[in-house]
Amino acid sequence: MKQIFLVEDDKEIAKNLTLLLQTEGFSVTHVRTQGEVVSVLDENKFDLALVDISLPDGNGFVACTEIKEAQDIPVIFLTASGDEASVVTGLNMGADDYITKPFRPRELIARIGTALRKNGRFPSVFEICGLCVDIANGTVKKDGREVFLSALEYRLLLVFINNPNSIITRERLLDELWDAAGEFVNDNTLTVYIKRLREKIENDPALPQIILTVRGTGYRLGGSHVSK
Repeated sequence: MKQIFLVEDDKEIAKNLTLLLQTEGFSVTHVRTQGEVVSVLDENKFDLALVDISLPDGNGFVACTEIKEAQDIPVIFLTASGDEASVVTGLNMGADDYITKPFRPRELIARIGTALRKNGRFPSVFEICGLCVDIANGTVKKDGREVFLSALEYRLLLVFINNPNSIITRERLLDELWDAAGEFVNDNTLTVYIKRLREKIENDPALPQIILTVRGTGYRLGGSHVSK
C-alpha cells in the first residue's frame, strides 16, 4: 500500500482528501503545520507528499524542501493560488507538480499516479491473462501482438489496472470517461465501450476473464495479475 503524506491545515479539506485517498487504496498520514513535518518524516516512510502552500506557521515551500531532503519523494503542491509566481516558485523548490483548488478528485488521483510512475514508485507494466500494458510507453499487447485502443478505451482499461482489487461502479466509470472525454458520456455509451474493450483484449468476449461484470454494481478486474 502506497503511503501518502498530507500537509494541509484546512480540516475539512484534509478529511475529504483522506477519505478519497483511502478509497483509492492509499494510506494517509496527515499533519496541519510546517512544524510537524520533520518529526513525522523521522518516524515514517512515504511514497508521495501532498503539500498545501499556505500553512498557519509557515509555508509549503519550506515543507517541500524538508521533505525532499529527508526522503526525496515526489511532492505535489495543493494551492488556492493560480498565479504564475506561486507555481514557478513551487516548481523551483523541487515540487514535481501542482494542482489548484478547487480540483476534481479524479484529476488529483491521475496526477498522483503520474508522479509515482515517473519516480519509479508505481508499477509501469501490468500483465493479466496474456494482456501486457506498458503504462510508461502507453502500449497494449495481447499475446505479444499490439492492440490498438481508442483514447477512451485506453482510459477505461487504466481505471481497472489502477484499481486491481476493487469493484468499480458504473457511476465511477462514467465520471472517469467524462473527465477524459470532456463531453457527456451516458450509461449506454459506457456499455458500448466495455463491449468494444472486451472484444479487443479478451480471448472470448462472451466469457470475459479480464473485465468481469459484478451484477447490480459494476465491474472488476479478474484473474491473477502481475505488476512490474
